[in-house]
Amino acid sequence: MNVLVRSVMNIARACITNSIQGSTSSLANFYGNSYIPGSILNATRTCLNTALQGLGQTRLATSLIKMHKRNGPYRKRKPSKNPFDGNPFMKGVVLKTVIKKPKKPNSANRKCVVVRLSNGKEMTSYVPGIGHNLQEHNIVLCRVGRLRDTPGVKIKCVRGKYDLPHVIKRD
Repeated sequence: MNVLVRSVMNIARACITNSIQGSTSSLANFYGNSYIPGSILNATRTCLNTALQGLGQTRLATSLIKMHKRNGPYRKRKPSKNPFDGNPFMKGVVLKTVIKKPKKPNSANRKCVVVRLSNGKEMTSYVPGIGHNLQEHNIVLCRVGRLRDTPGVKIKCVRGKYDLPHVIKRD
């Protein structure tokens, strides 16, 4: 509907601007012999011009109401990036330990574990600190926090909770 109204508006604007500028040759070619006083075509043309001028000034009220309520143009809501669906922490079971390679300028290997979370998702989680003793079927607590230099790692394990002990001090 909107596209149809716009196309009719563009044709009407072209005809009106040509008639205002006085280029009667293009209008005569478009309408044929329509400038006979009192002809039906002339009356129809003037009636259509006034109706289409009114259509050009109208807007859809729903979009104006949306703009007013949302304080600006209508924007789609971005999906949440939280992998835990809004929860700060989630318990998980270790499936296997893996070593991930970071992106280009960095070179140290990152110690990670593949975890099945309590919501059913399987994700790669980073184990912070030096050394760990995690094996398959260990239980860990995970928090949200991505590893910026390692693709695919969006959560981290919490040290000192469940089967992942604190970092041991080395002298």
